Amino acid sequence: MFTPRYQNEQTDRLVDALLSLENTEEAYRFLEDVLTIQEMKSITQRLEVAVMLRSKETYQEIVRRTGASTTTIGRVNRSLQYGAEGYSLVLDRLNDASGTQQK
Repeated sequence: MFTPRYQNEQTDRLVDALLSLENTEEAYRFLEDVLTIQEMKSITQRLEVAVMLRSKETYQEIVRRTGASTTTIGRVNRSLQYGAEGYSLVLDRLNDASGTQQK
């Protein structure tokens, strides 16, 4: 069983809020209200880095295409390798939903 490192009453509320969203528009509305533009850019950049790492792109190519620092790429890579498997879960589901295959 997975035990989150940051679980508390506030993070439980955030997770419940995310799970309550019913469609893309609601998700965009919530994210636009709760995140700054920079936070949204950072999160989307990390997700793109994860996609590229799973596709075996080099750090240099990821830097070039995303603008992410090698530090950010390394953190995402560590999460993919040794983390809570959240990236893998999401990326697998996105692949299943789009009908594409990724390594």
